[in-house]
Amino acid sequence: MPDILGLTAYGSFFLVIALINAIACLGLNVQWGQTGLFNVGVAGFIAIGAYACGLLTTPPTSEHWGGFGLPIAVGWIGAAMLSGLASLLVGAATLRLRSDYLAITTFGVAVAVHLVVLNAQKLTGGSFGLAFIPRPFEALAERPALFGLANLVLVGGLVAVLFVGLERLARSPWGRVLRAIREEERAAASLGKSPSRYRLQAFALGGAIMGLSGAVHASFIGFIAPDNYGSAVTFQIWTMLIVGGSGRNVGALTGAVLIWALWSLTGFATGVLFPPDAQARAAALQIVAIGVLLSATLVFRPRGIFGERIAVSRHADGPIDGGSKGDGGIVGERAGAPRPHRRTE
Repeated sequence: MPDILGLTAYGSFFLVIALINAIACLGLNVQWGQTGLFNVGVAGFIAIGAYACGLLTTPPTSEHWGGFGLPIAVGWIGAAMLSGLASLLVGAATLRLRSDYLAITTFGVAVAVHLVVLNAQKLTGGSFGLAFIPRPFEALAERPALFGLANLVLVGGLVAVLFVGLERLARSPWGRVLRAIREEERAAASLGKSPSRYRLQAFALGGAIMGLSGAVHASFIGFIAPDNYGSAVTFQIWTMLIVGGSGRNVGALTGAVLIWALWSLTGFATGVLFPPDAQARAAALQIVAIGVLLSATLVFRPRGIFGERIAVSRHADGPIDGGSKGDGGIVGERAGAPRPHRRTE
């Protein structure tokens, strides 16, 4: 007879981690999917949020600075604000760059953040990390199934609120300006919009959401270390968005669940198929599997599972697939929306 409680605990843990990744993916979608900002320093902003939450919520200690013992909700809000502020400062200095240059700069920022959390031992705990981070529903920790379900409801509700809010923003005049800047910056500027200001706003908002993801993950696990925020995290989040479909929040959610399922499945497979002394090297197969899926997606469905569809005109027959960012296409009504009737003579 199957272990119902064990399966419930594992399923809840899987979905909570997938939804936490989805939060970071939603933040990247604001930056890249909506605005076209090529940020490959995702792991750095997630790390800022995680360590900010850890320092704000852990009990007082003499091992490192911080340890303010604040409520978890305050830690999450503070982490999002600090990560958003860091994104604002980084964006103010780097958003004048474009494409590859912006990518190199944001990657350098992520490396710098990783070196700081690794070496600033009095602040971050160094390579030993931060432990004893308070977790929501800690009293249920001895009952894994209930603990997982309670956290799943909490994180699921947070993702739902964030999803609805970002959907409203995407449909607002602010969101339409972002897409206009992404597709044709000069045309948007000719209408009196400031591309630099809107890009900075989108970059700061996306960074704040990434920091919130790091804070929620830190609170759920209860322990963080520098190795948790390497370049593999950035690769995972980017793959989730590309496979799910950039430009649409539902694509970010779908990609997060799908890629995390593949990551978990390949991790289980390597644990079963390879002996213990070879599992460390076999773990690289997880990256290979995700790379194969990413390549297949780019070949057979370049815009992802739920990616945006281009409409060349509101009076055309409907949206068409194909093209890429900056190809001169005009983003019209989203896929599945009613098409306006043609005017006839």
